[in-house]
Amino acid sequence: MFFRGSRYEKVADGIYEDPSGRKIPYKLLRIIPDVTGIQVHAVKQGERLDLIAFQFYGDPAQYWRVCDGNRALKPEDLLEPVGRRLVIPLAQR
Repeated sequence: MFFRGSRYEKVADGIYEDPSGRKIPYKLLRIIPDVTGIQVHAVKQGERLDLIAFQFYGDPAQYWRVCDGNRALKPEDLLEPVGRRLVIPLAQR
């Protein structure tokens, strides 16, 4: 259901059974884990989180690691103001 390396890959599955008996799989709540920052990055004008992720992880789809490290639910919240210092967490394998 989720691609390899997705933040939801290791989240446990649940099953909801509706009144007719149909079973519907879903993911349980994902708790944002505590992370260890390895670097700090100052946001520059016009930067994008996917490019920051590529710079540190070699994979733009890992932008969610930066979100977790900064306790942000929405990536766009991390790009302002210019100069904001982002914690760049160590990638967990």
